[in-house]
Amino acid sequence: MKIITKLTAILALALLFSASAFAQKNFMADAKKAFESQEYFNSIELYKKAYTKAKKKEDKAFIVFRTAECYRLIGDNKQAEAWYLKAIKANYTDPKAKLYLADAKKALEKYNEALIEYNNYKKEVPSDPRGEDGAKSCELAQKWKDAATRYKVENIALLNTKDPDFAPSYADKKYNKIYFTSMRPGVIGSAIDGTNGENYSDIFEAMMDKNGKWNTPTSLPEPVNTKDNEGLSSVTKKGDVIYFTRCIVDKKNVTYNQIWSATKKSAGWGDPVKMAFCIDTLKYATPCISADGTTLFFSSNMPGGQGENDIWMVKYEKKGAKWGNPINLGTSINTPGNDVYPFIHEDGTLYFSSTGHLGMGGLDIFKAEKKGDDQWGNVTNMKYPINSAGDDFGIIFEGKKERGYLSSNREGTKGADDIWSFVLPPLLFTIEGVVSDCLYKEVIPGVTVKLVGSDGSSVETKTDAAGYFKFAENGTARYVIPNTSYVITTQVGPDVKTTQAALGFLNGSDKVKETTVGVEEAKIFKHDFCLAPIKKEMRFPDVLYDLGKADLRPESQDSLNFLYQTLIDNPNITIELSSHTDYRGSDPANQKLSEARAKSCVDYLVSKGIPAARMTPKGYGEKSPLEVDIEPDGKVDYTLSESYINKTTKGQPKEVFEALMQKNRRTVFKVLRKDFVDPNAPKDVPVIAPVVPKTEGEDEEEK
Repeated sequence: MKIITKLTAILALALLFSASAFAQKNFMADAKKAFESQEYFNSIELYKKAYTKAKKKEDKAFIVFRTAECYRLIGDNKQAEAWYLKAIKANYTDPKAKLYLADAKKALEKYNEALIEYNNYKKEVPSDPRGEDGAKSCELAQKWKDAATRYKVENIALLNTKDPDFAPSYADKKYNKIYFTSMRPGVIGSAIDGTNGENYSDIFEAMMDKNGKWNTPTSLPEPVNTKDNEGLSSVTKKGDVIYFTRCIVDKKNVTYNQIWSATKKSAGWGDPVKMAFCIDTLKYATPCISADGTTLFFSSNMPGGQGENDIWMVKYEKKGAKWGNPINLGTSINTPGNDVYPFIHEDGTLYFSSTGHLGMGGLDIFKAEKKGDDQWGNVTNMKYPINSAGDDFGIIFEGKKERGYLSSNREGTKGADDIWSFVLPPLLFTIEGVVSDCLYKEVIPGVTVKLVGSDGSSVETKTDAAGYFKFAENGTARYVIPNTSYVITTQVGPDVKTTQAALGFLNGSDKVKETTVGVEEAKIFKHDFCLAPIKKEMRFPDVLYDLGKADLRPESQDSLNFLYQTLIDNPNITIELSSHTDYRGSDPANQKLSEARAKSCVDYLVSKGIPAARMTPKGYGEKSPLEVDIEPDGKVDYTLSESYINKTTKGQPKEVFEALMQKNRRTVFKVLRKDFVDPNAPKDVPVIAPVVPKTEGEDEEEK
């Protein structure tokens, strides 16, 4: 159902022609009169009768176009498409036929065909931006549908009928009762609306039980509903005042489309009162009251607007205990099209429906950010599936939660318009991986993996028998949340061992960073870690000395910084820092030199803040040549002894001999114990529980 139908059917009460009107011979005049009175449903039959009497081709073309217009204005896009095509084939000259044909095709999701028609219209009327905008909207609509947002939209079958059911609003702060507009049987009035051939509308009420099931909706009793059209309501958060639209027709067949309010009484609603700012000759509709009850948003065709209907607001003046003058929300919100169905979110965001901003079909739902006092901007389309090729309007949110209801006549609708639910499922992320042995490639069970978030969260888990770890939602907690950065580290306890690494493992310095900032789809982040097994002799980058000296060269300090980080990452270990020489020189001289070199390393690390109690310098001189293990099986394949070096370098260049001798001139370390406790060390950061799973955007609210 198009905007004029939704808005005018409620705002502009159409009179039903009497049976005698059809007996008149001048069907053309009667059809024109009905059309101008917005009785589009009645106009269709009158124009069809007029067509059979018309003689001139131009008259027939005009009648076909007007028939198409009637179908467009009651929201029957299939018939509108067919009749606009007939009008164009009949050589109807007004290029609007091409524009409205494009609109109808777009509403039927025939985006490629609609694009052609928009371009045809743009060629004929290049000054009208609707051609260019329409073409862009077709391209965007297909793009948005192909890349749907995470919202889930479902038809609420228990609330809907074959008749129009639309414009829901919450009836109280518990969010288990809603009001909505319907033209189903059971309305108080008995007349038929000539605009769309439906019953007059009433405001209906529906309750949800504790199991989430809706009861059978019932029409609100008088004095809210009457024989006239009522609908499009909004209730204060306290549930004490209702604002709604009522359309009255006087004895001269003039419609008055205005906003009324009623105060809650013990037995129901009190007598409604028309809002003081409403003028009889203008249209006012789709009211929405702010959470604090001081600002009323609505749509109207008041002078000073941008299009047929604009969104306005009016503030309650406490000093005078009255409502002030309506304020137009301006060009950042309102367009030359129809801008209607405002909803003000508790966070200040404005939601509304429009045909003027680029959309997917007829009415699309948009949101605008609050930019300051009474200012909104950055209008964005809610995209698919909140929007569709049809009319999407009347969105409401359950407090601050990302769920609620909207109205739509999209595919799957039972009647002319239906009420649909929507929810934004939580954006789920998982961080997982495997911890293994860097040398033997075995998986390592029992390793503590720590996850620290930029939100202040800190959680731990242990690898299982397969070395696997995972941080994900487990039903009671969500460990990885949107728009947060994380650091992942591993910690190895002294009891963590494997068959190949009986001495255990050292913590690595790996600190993996991950972020969910800007990630819009659920994702599994994979990060594997490998840990170095503790061996009899642990190598680290070579510590270099000048010949016969124990003073550290500058580049040797860089090597020792690697060992420093190892000690920082493994605060529970104590080590022996061992220095070795080659076999040249006397044994006593080599022993003394190796001890001095080991001590220089310890002194440097102490200067960096490592407790001296954690390190034992030890010089071995030339007594312990390097044992070489070619395969990672722990077995020594050969030793760089004096006899081995002399044997293998015989006849080789001097550089080969020096390279092997250099390997013996080494500084290494071995782990002595893994239970050191530094009494001066800061306490560990406590583990902070992760967030409890909840719908995205959910906050604690007053119940």
